[in-house]
Amino acid sequence: MKRFWAKAEVVEADGGWGVVLDGKPVKTPARVPLVVPTEALAEGIAAEWNDVAETIDPRAMPLTGLANAAIDRVQPARKAFAADLARYAEADLACYRAEEPQGLVDLQSREWDALINWGRRRFDVDFNVTTGVVHVSQPVATVERLSHAVAALDAFHLAGLSPLVTIGGSLLAALGVLEDAFDAARAWEAVSVDDRWQLEQWGSDTEAEAALANRRRDFLAAARFLDLLEA
Repeated sequence: MKRFWAKAEVVEADGGWGVVLDGKPVKTPARVPLVVPTEALAEGIAAEWNDVAETIDPRAMPLTGLANAAIDRVQPARKAFAADLARYAEADLACYRAEEPQGLVDLQSREWDALINWGRRRFDVDFNVTTGVVHVSQPVATVERLSHAVAALDAFHLAGLSPLVTIGGSLLAALGVLEDAFDAARAWEAVSVDDRWQLEQWGSDTEAEAALANRRRDFLAAARFLDLLEA
């Protein structure tokens, strides 16, 4: 779709803040008015629309996309959506370590122990850590408390949390970002350990580097979405 508006602006709306294009409200793909909880998030979304050149590129408008998802996809099925994310508590990335080489083992320990230790303190639970990829069950209390933390979130916070969980594979890292225990860049370093290690060991791979850069972009955009919900 080509740009058809001159200016995007933020306006007060019923239940929050909306964005208008030359006075006409932006709507989600489901044709629902795009109304978000905070003015800061609305300003971020309006900036994306103002930054469009000639043609809309959805990849350059992550805040708009996440707001659309919150309204159209998450809110109508919030409990089921939260339950899907909570399943990551049963197989968090940080609980599955390499047996070798030692350099990777040490790197995982440095990055992932911080996630595990934070989770222990924050939720007063323990985690079973193993080597290899064979599934290891987590304590019932661990799964229940992390699941409860996810289930308590509203649709917008769930929409922002979702890419952090699915891209990184770690519910602990995602909740740490949500609760400001880790900044987004630090969390990304943790969840991308394996990918970065492989690139460092095997040398330049343009396709793999581009894929990792795209994942990083989407991860950081989701973290910014969550930040703007608290601004």
